[in-house]
Amino acid sequence: MHHVAIARQLTQQAQTIRTLVEQVTLEQARWKPRADDWSILEVVNHLYDEEREDFRQRIDYLLHKPGEEAPSIDPQGWVTARAYNARELVPSLQNFLREREQSVAWLHNLRDPDWGASYTHPAGFTITAYDFLVNWAAHDLLHLRQLVELHYAWHKHQLGETSLAYAGDW
Repeated sequence: MHHVAIARQLTQQAQTIRTLVEQVTLEQARWKPRADDWSILEVVNHLYDEEREDFRQRIDYLLHKPGEEAPSIDPQGWVTARAYNARELVPSLQNFLREREQSVAWLHNLRDPDWGASYTHPAGFTITAYDFLVNWAAHDLLHLRQLVELHYAWHKHQLGETSLAYAGDW
């Protein structure tokens, strides 16, 4: 896939995220099916930080700062350390969408990138700029699935004992 096609996909996926998130109440946004699950608000803030501090930054380092190591990240730890679930939903969603727009513009402005530029991770595997790019789009898809699952769980939670068997297998 060409990076322009991935940029288009990232734009479309951001709009789907917006649609899944923008109309939920703050109560639903902070709700978790189980204590160790993420809430909608945590997913949105995770996506925002990943947008700023992971995929785009790592690709940029590979393409424009070869040999330099990108700053370390802790996506799981950030959920609690950065108090994602205590934040407000509307600004969190706006932050993600604004950052995504910047990412897409950045991708469109790349000229003849070396998608084969690679980095050897301390764990011993090698990852290319292209690998980061396609994983960026896949990362969105994983969290889109998570958001849909959270919507379904919330719906079921609100219904109490009402059966959803007629809807089909989940």
